[in-house]
This record gives sequence, C-alpha cells and structure tokens, in this order.
Amino acid sequence: MLSRLKPAVGAGQQLGDKRKKKGKRIPQLEELLTQRDFTGAIALLEEHEALTKRPGCNPDVWVNLACTYFFLGMYTQAEQAALKAPKSRLQNRLLFHLAHKFGDEKKLMSFHQNLQDITEDQLSLASIHYMRSHYQEAIDIYKRILLDNREYLALNVYVALCYYKLDYYDVSQEVLAVYLQQVPDSTIALNLKACNHFRLYNGKAAEAELKSLMDSASTSFEFATELIKHNLVVFRGGEGALQVLPSLIDVIPEVRLNLVIYYLRQDDAQEAYNLIKDLEPTTPQEYILKGVVNAVLGQEMGSRDHLKIAQQFFQLVGGSASECDTIPGRQCMASCFFLLRQFDDVLIYLNSVKSYFYNDDTFNFNYAQAKAATGNTSEAEEVFLLIQSEKIKNDFVYISWLARCYIMNKKPRQAWELYQKMETSGESFSLLQLIANDCYKMGQFYYSAKAFDVLERLDPNPEYWEGKRGACVGIFQMILACREPKDTLREVLHLLRSTGNPQVEYIVRIMKKWAKENRVPI
Repeated sequence: MLSRLKPAVGAGQQLGDKRKKKGKRIPQLEELLTQRDFTGAIALLEEHEALTKRPGCNPDVWVNLACTYFFLGMYTQAEQAALKAPKSRLQNRLLFHLAHKFGDEKKLMSFHQNLQDITEDQLSLASIHYMRSHYQEAIDIYKRILLDNREYLALNVYVALCYYKLDYYDVSQEVLAVYLQQVPDSTIALNLKACNHFRLYNGKAAEAELKSLMDSASTSFEFATELIKHNLVVFRGGEGALQVLPSLIDVIPEVRLNLVIYYLRQDDAQEAYNLIKDLEPTTPQEYILKGVVNAVLGQEMGSRDHLKIAQQFFQLVGGSASECDTIPGRQCMASCFFLLRQFDDVLIYLNSVKSYFYNDDTFNFNYAQAKAATGNTSEAEEVFLLIQSEKIKNDFVYISWLARCYIMNKKPRQAWELYQKMETSGESFSLLQLIANDCYKMGQFYYSAKAFDVLERLDPNPEYWEGKRGACVGIFQMILACREPKDTLREVLHLLRSTGNPQVEYIVRIMKKWAKENRVPI
C-alpha cells in the first residue's frame, strides 16, 4: 500500500452512509485498520472529524485521519489532516512518507533528521529506502531490528522483498520460508514466493503457487486482488494484458512498465513510447525500459535523436556505481556500445554475462551480430544457428548477417539457399546485392555471378552487368586453374547469353574456343 500512486476512492465520494444503518455495531478504528478496511475507517474518522470542533476532543484524531487518507492514496488530504495534528513521532513519520510521495527532497531530509533510533522510526526509514531502490540499506535496518526482536516475523517478508529486488531470488526464498512456516496462508508472502518461482523457473511454476492462494480466497486475498490479477498477466506472458492492466495503471507501480513491455512484444513501439514518454525514470528498470523503447523506435523510424536518448539511458545505468556490476548493468553497457557501433566493447560486456544466457535467443542474436561485426564470423555462425525463435530467424537482420557469415566462412551455397527461401521483396533484393558483392570479394565467383544475374533481370543497371561479367570471367579463370569443375562452364555461358550486351559475344567466343580445344562439352 505504501507504493500506491492513485487514490482508491474518489475524493468527493460519500463514505459514511453504509455505516449508518440502524442496528449495525460501529467498528473500532483499530479493527478497521487491521482488516485493511480503509474506506470504513475513513467513514468512521469523518464522523470523528466533526468532534474536533468541540472543546476537549482528543487531537490525535487528526493524525489517525491522516494515516487513513494516506493508506487510501489520498495524499493531499493526508497532508492537510497531518498538519492539523499535534507534533508527534507518528506525525513526523507520516509527513516523511508524504514528502517522498510529493518528491520534496528538502522536506524529506528535514523529517529524516527528526527520526529517532526507535523501532517504528527505523521501520519507516527502511520502507523509504526500499521505495527509493536502496535495497541493501533497507536490509541492514530490518536485520538489525530482527536481531533484537525475533518475534517480528513479518520483517522476514520485507527482507525477502529486498533480496527479490536485488535479483537474489534463491536467497529471497530462503528468508521467506521462515515466515511461511509460521503464517502459511499469507497473501503477500505467497505472492512473493510465486514471483520468485517465476524468476527462478517459469510462468507455469509461478502460477501453480498462486493457484492455492486463489483457491483459499481469504480476507487478505481480497486486499491483494489487483496485485494477483496483475501478476497472473505477467506469469502468462502477457495474456489478458489489455483487459487487466490499463485499469491498474498508477495503482500498482509496475503496471505501466509491464504494459510497455507488452506493447514492445506486440511490435507496437509507438504505443509503448506513448505510455512511457512522460514517465520520469527513478529506478534502473525505468531507465532501462525507456532506453529500450527509444532504441526500438529509433531503429524503426531511423531517428538519431531517439537512438541518442537510448544510448544515454543505457550508459547512465551501466555506468552507475550500484548497477555497473549487475547483469542488467552490463547488458546496458553492451547496448550502449552496440548503438555506438563499438563492437569490441560490446563483446567485453556480453562475454562477462554470457553464461547466464546460453539458451536466450535475444542475447544470442545480439552476441552473434557483435561477433560477426568484429570479424569472428565462424563463432558468429555457430551462435546464429543456436537461435530457435522463428520471429528472429525471419528477421532480415538475422538472414543478412547469417548469409554474410556463410560467405566469409566459405559456404556460399548456404547463403544462396537463404535467398531462395525468401519471397521476392525489397529485402530479398538487398540480400542478392549482399551475396553478389560479398561473394565477389571472397572469390566465390559462381554464386556472385548467379546473384548478379538475378539482379540484372530485376533492374537493368549497367553495374549489375559489369559485376556479372567480372564474376563469369572469374569462374573461367578458376576453371583454368583447376579450382572449379569444368562442367560449370556450361552454366557460365548460359548466364552470359541472358544479357543483351554487345560484349557478351566476344567473351563467349573465347570460352567456347577453350572448351573446344580442351574437349569440354558445353
């Protein structure tokens, strides 16, 4: 609830009517807060608010009202009520959290200085550390409190949450188990356990953990219904995203980011950009996602501005002291150098995390491109062929790089077969140009001639005739040097005769004369 961004009820909504039915026992405030019935608590406290105008009324009602507003996400009302309360440690803690919500660093530091070395204040400080992504600092506080207060079992859940955020999912599970042994039906703990399973194993394993939680349908489950719905979408790879996530934007902080990821996976970079463009990133994940969105959009639109922004976001995360030695941090530096086309540097960072991504198609796609770009086409070919994703294998970037690797590795026939599998399009034309020119450079004149021949048929550009002529002469020279079968000459003559250029007859005459003298059937 501390991370809620949007009010759970409208500011002007009438809250007290349902509580006024005759014969109903009015619950106590502590009872409502324990049940997390904050709407009911507001209704009760609004009645108490009227009492504040009477002489002798307990002024603590203001801080209680402020706390309840806070838990409903109604932060402006919470601050107004808190400022009417007498100074107290609770009021200071509440204003400390409100300063964080409003992004007021000056007030935040002021209220921070008022915190004392007592459990409540230290727990409040730890929660702010958590929300500001200072997870190790939060862990240190929680562990210190646990040393003196073993009975505070719920702190194990907070520690487990911090380890989850630090990507130590196995450690998170171990710490969480301590709490679940005592409270096996805890919604928050079981949900975190499911999230750990998602990271450690897969979505099915995570969903199985949530199933027992949903079947129990306890009171605490109702409190976390929105969170469970959100996580199920994530565990199912985005299934039902458009039905569930839009209504939860700014209720659960991660929703906006996961909806952006969904749009990226649907190849809708513009919609992803629209959703994230106004977000001011504060966490590494937000910086990374803004970088990815700008990189994808920049590549689609050919926009240097978007690519520059992406490169800067990646560099910011990868170069930060807290992230430089993490896996995402190193991936960010690799992405930064990839966009700068400094592929030797890309490989330094990708090599450092390669062992974590052996079967990851996206990682292998980028790794293979970097290998190929630095001239290591043999290893690049091996990595390209590890990729299983049909979407990647149908991407022209994949096809063209693999074709180039085949050619550089003296396997021009495989490159030609890649072209033959393609439908006629602008991309197939580009691949023909690549095969024609790269094969020519590598002295693989047979497939160079075939590619130039098709190019000439598609576009009567004199450069294609010149390329084909040179390749055909190259094949003839290789036949003379016994480096190409003599019967290839028949196909060379066929390729030459398909051109109406006056030079053809002269070249053909020389080749036919040699064939006759050497008894080569043509």
